[in-house]
Amino acid sequence: MTERNLQSALQADQKHLIHPLQHPTSHAAPKIWVKGHGAMLVDIEGNEYIDGLSGLWNVNVGHGRTELARAAAEQMETLAYCSGYSGSSNLRAIELAERLAARTYPGINTFFFTSGGGEATESAIKTARFFWKSQGKADKHKVISRKWGYHGVTLAAMSATGIESYWPMFEPRTPGFAHIESPYPLFFNHGFRPTDKSPTPGIAAANLLEDAILREGPDTVAAFIAEPVQGAGGVIVPQDDYFKRIREICDQYNVLFIADEVITGFARTGAWFALDRWGVEPDILNFAKGVTSGYIPMGGIGVNGRIKEAIDSADPSRRYMHAFTYSAHPTASAVALANLDVIEKEDLVTRAAENGDYFLVQLKQLESHPHVGEVRGLGMMAAVELLEDVDNRKMFPADRKMGEKVHAAGVERGLFSRVRGDVYCLAPPLVATRQQLDRIVEILDQSLRAVFG
Repeated sequence: MTERNLQSALQADQKHLIHPLQHPTSHAAPKIWVKGHGAMLVDIEGNEYIDGLSGLWNVNVGHGRTELARAAAEQMETLAYCSGYSGSSNLRAIELAERLAARTYPGINTFFFTSGGGEATESAIKTARFFWKSQGKADKHKVISRKWGYHGVTLAAMSATGIESYWPMFEPRTPGFAHIESPYPLFFNHGFRPTDKSPTPGIAAANLLEDAILREGPDTVAAFIAEPVQGAGGVIVPQDDYFKRIREICDQYNVLFIADEVITGFARTGAWFALDRWGVEPDILNFAKGVTSGYIPMGGIGVNGRIKEAIDSADPSRRYMHAFTYSAHPTASAVALANLDVIEKEDLVTRAAENGDYFLVQLKQLESHPHVGEVRGLGMMAAVELLEDVDNRKMFPADRKMGEKVHAAGVERGLFSRVRGDVYCLAPPLVATRQQLDRIVEILDQSLRAVFG
């Protein structure tokens, strides 16, 4: 295959491809990427950019890892694909499930593999419904999630996603979904007044789940789904007492807790999985992205022993009739195993924790800008939120597109990432050097000055 020039590639792209979130206004001058190495991306014209979002929150071990390429090639030469349906298995998928059981939460020991995060959410929702039906509680089918939560955009996953811009052109949404407010400390903590029931902002935000369960009816609610850190919604780090109270509420009302760790898993937050920070375990774990560092599509769910027993003990006529062609894909499993080897060998969990702390301290300097309302983060996830009036938590009018302007200024200076409205999101590869992290801060500082003066 010969290299194409920029204009030829752009014309073919615009003629033959429909992209995620497609619209010509956002795709008039796209970057066409041709190479990646470490924390850097190279476009078709040879320009280098720091990959400020690890591709799409997923290239945890960095670009250009020959170990992962070799693992894929060797497996493809031996057994590229076989069915993972009941009655068939393969060694790589078995090994991966064993490895994950040793790395996830103590209660999560059994796994179902998918092709990505959206399928993981669909699997988690269906598994929650299966579980309650198996327990003779078929009315427990509803799912509660949070505003600004992102769980994918397949139909049920989109209905769980709490970012409203994903909904209008695909409604009606799947029934049986409800949303509560995010703990979003920048706004939730502002002007908070404690009560006996809700002495802290974190507990007050968690208690919204109890209110929703009671409003919907405890006998109708199957599960609550939440990201430990809301990623695409703007890197929203909850208060430290939030998830402990969430777990208590789920236990009290017999509601399964689904932790969507598609972004936060596999060292991103400075731990293998993020809820460890707060000493909380879910009933179902969603994962994807970092399991293969994006080198090949893969995701899945892990379930606790109670759910596994329900699956195994079902009458054959009421079996777990959930399936994907590419579940337990041997090549994807081989790449995931090689990826876990890299994370362990290079101790990227510790590196993400230490460099994440360093990165956040450096980014905090940007709060001196008059329109930076907050810099926040956990591990190698961070966000810079822009406000029109910082003291009064007043946002810019959406049509001013301040986030997009800062993003464009950053691209001009060699940084490529994404924004959610006026929130600039960051999640560099875990292998990024401190010099590269410093350069990100420098570029953002310059970009803010270019936009705001």
